[in-house]
Amino acid sequence: MVELDTIAAVIFAVALLHTFCAPLFLKAAHRSKRHGGLLHLLGEVEVVFGFWAGVLLIAMALAATSGQALRYAETRNYTEPAFVFVVMVIAASLPVLTAVMRCVEGLARLLPVPPATAKAWLCLSAVPLAGSLITEPAAMTIAALMLGPQVFHRGMPERLKYVAIGVLFVNISVGGTLTSYAAPPVLMVASTWGWDSAFMFQAFGWKAALAVFVNATAATLLLRPHLRAPDVMGRGQQSPRVSPVVIAVHLAFLVAVVLAAHHPIVFLGLFLFFLGYTQAYPASQNRLIIKEALLVGFFLAGLVVLGGMQQWWLQPIVSGLQPVALFFGALGLTAITDNAALTYLGSLIEGISDASKYMLVAGAVAGGGLTVIANAPNPAGVALLRGAFQNGAVGMGGLLLGALAPTAVAAAALFLL
Repeated sequence: MVELDTIAAVIFAVALLHTFCAPLFLKAAHRSKRHGGLLHLLGEVEVVFGFWAGVLLIAMALAATSGQALRYAETRNYTEPAFVFVVMVIAASLPVLTAVMRCVEGLARLLPVPPATAKAWLCLSAVPLAGSLITEPAAMTIAALMLGPQVFHRGMPERLKYVAIGVLFVNISVGGTLTSYAAPPVLMVASTWGWDSAFMFQAFGWKAALAVFVNATAATLLLRPHLRAPDVMGRGQQSPRVSPVVIAVHLAFLVAVVLAAHHPIVFLGLFLFFLGYTQAYPASQNRLIIKEALLVGFFLAGLVVLGGMQQWWLQPIVSGLQPVALFFGALGLTAITDNAALTYLGSLIEGISDASKYMLVAGAVAGGGLTVIANAPNPAGVALLRGAFQNGAVGMGGLLLGALAPTAVAAAALFLL
């Protein structure tokens, strides 16, 4: 089994390297006529971990048996990838976006700044914090689609786009900590450690909210000269009039799916009813983002398969660190592995102190914006916003640089306050 563990670690490292090199594949795809399609596929960040998960299963079948590889794949928990797929599609529907946009417009009128500035600030602050109620993947989807036409347009300098996406990813990661069910890394430990929403708000929530407001304010000040008037919604289309009844039904579907987040049979059944409803009232709908959501689900499922074989080297690191070292260790490790997987490993440690519990989760959520794999909703943001970046790809180096400053603010708030 040691041999399989080593093979899995090597493949995981290659997959991680592949995510950073994805823009290079896209550049090569533009130059190659014969293999452009394959290179473009390998340049899609959402495909990377699914592709290498397949390589891992083939390697397991060759090194052990095909039955062992099949059993491993079938015993993974794919609830989160399935949930993210469903909630992305529903949250990105026109009625839901219309409802959120109306709320944002109402709040923007109360702020003593120009409408474009107010709406950009609210999308970078209030929407990520709303992720504590509607879950982080839903908040990411809504924020990305609302910010797209206003911030991620051709007139925005590339470096500021990376600032915006870095702040968005960090704020989504920490903004879900006001409750015990919305952030994947919190969800992994909440029941085991007895953390309810009251505890989360007292221990994490107000600190996270402060960091979110600081990050959003700083980013909005930088973006303000290049903000575009938010006169469009979604993917660059004029927003038609949507029936209040249809909005209410879509919001009911979203709430029901969030409440059933741990029960895939239930939320997948609700999703099928949702698809039927959208067909019944096409005049109040836009194009459902089925393709984008499927790619994100594929990415997360690949991460589940690859991440399940990394426990042998991750858990000794997590269990061997003192609280302060654990905070910074989790902050760094989150960049190269999903933060929910990291906190799950911590939940398996017997006798872990309360201080270590806090530091592990605080470091994991603070580092959730550093890379595309650091937090489950990040691939959704990449899938929806990548077209605004050069070569149609979000560079992992640029994302890391853009997220450094907001990560430092989040880390300071959670560590010092």
